[in-house]
Amino acid sequence: MWTLPEASEVVIPNERRGKESELMAGDCSIRKVQGKHDYSDMLHISDTHRDSQTLDKTIANLETELSAARTLQDSFLNGSPVQEEYKAAEPTGRRKYLMVIGINTAFSSRKRRDSIRNTWMPQGEMRKKLEEEKGIIIRFVIGHSAISGGIVDRAIQAEDKKHGDFMRLEHVEGYLELSGKTRAYFATAVALWDANFYVKVDDDVHVNIATLGNILSKHILKPRVYIGCMKSGPVLSDKDVRYYEPEHWKFGEVGNKYFRHATGQLYAISKDLATYISINKHVLHKYINEDVSLGAWLIGLDVEHIDDRRLCCGTPPGEFLLLCCQNEFRMTVRFTCSKATAEVSRKTNNILACVYPRNEFLVAHRLRMESSGGEHLCGIVRLEVQRYLQLCAEHLGGS
Repeated sequence: MWTLPEASEVVIPNERRGKESELMAGDCSIRKVQGKHDYSDMLHISDTHRDSQTLDKTIANLETELSAARTLQDSFLNGSPVQEEYKAAEPTGRRKYLMVIGINTAFSSRKRRDSIRNTWMPQGEMRKKLEEEKGIIIRFVIGHSAISGGIVDRAIQAEDKKHGDFMRLEHVEGYLELSGKTRAYFATAVALWDANFYVKVDDDVHVNIATLGNILSKHILKPRVYIGCMKSGPVLSDKDVRYYEPEHWKFGEVGNKYFRHATGQLYAISKDLATYISINKHVLHKYINEDVSLGAWLIGLDVEHIDDRRLCCGTPPGEFLLLCCQNEFRMTVRFTCSKATAEVSRKTNNILACVYPRNEFLVAHRLRMESSGGEHLCGIVRLEVQRYLQLCAEHLGGS
């Protein structure tokens, strides 16, 4: 089991944004008044002068805040330290976490969520213990429907009341709005929890939390890191294909590839980058593919891109981290061998299986090999359901 390194104290300014103020000046005409003084006009002039002073102060305050926001943004861009007067104090008693894991999910994905709850996401007191002792926050991330308070929103509220494992976003759900959802997730997560890393994972991916924690811990002292399974796929200009890029012309000639970016199944960014996204969320351009969008937001910054192949789906034996069940995914279940002897318990680490439409399992066995004292991924095998217990007995039961 990996151990959580001692987190260094890092003071990051809170979000301060300047706002544009549009002031419309009235038609101020001066009239010469003869005879009796009209004191009501004098009072009006006095009020106008007071209002003018108030507006001047408002403009000055906005200019100060805008300057502060620009200073903060510059600090994230070039890594320079922020002046003390622009640093916002962290809330008293706010603890530091290792990572926040946001599981991107949809209204229709109840079976996927239950699968994750039954496998790698601890429940109840175990989840609280994971948060308190290891500094790991795990939440399902979802926004709202186009019809606020509709039946799907109420269903999520009921599910959250039962499990308490959702992070709700101010975002309207939709497949074509995944980039906006990712942007909203990072902005919301960095406001709720002070963590070293913010992770996004899809709900059809199963994660080995210990391995992920070990990977991230090695980069904990780096200020701006972007970690994932890096790729550079083709920019698709054919609107009839999946992952069509409507703005393909921005990437050059037909046949060009995207800049290198992390695949969308799982990636992590450090706190400075999540804070940068939060501060600039209103001006960050959204591409149709959310993994491309994140890569675009970070490509021009002073960021270390870390390509870790253990974060790719289908990792080789000995480096098992993710079990990805995408296109044919229905649900995932945890199996235990019926022969639950002490010997078998020592050998069994984790067995995950994805149920496929053809009544087959994609099973990943991770065994502790007593002879060598090390761990080994036996492999990913496809088999008929009826043969599962037989295979389990052969591998774990010591027939």
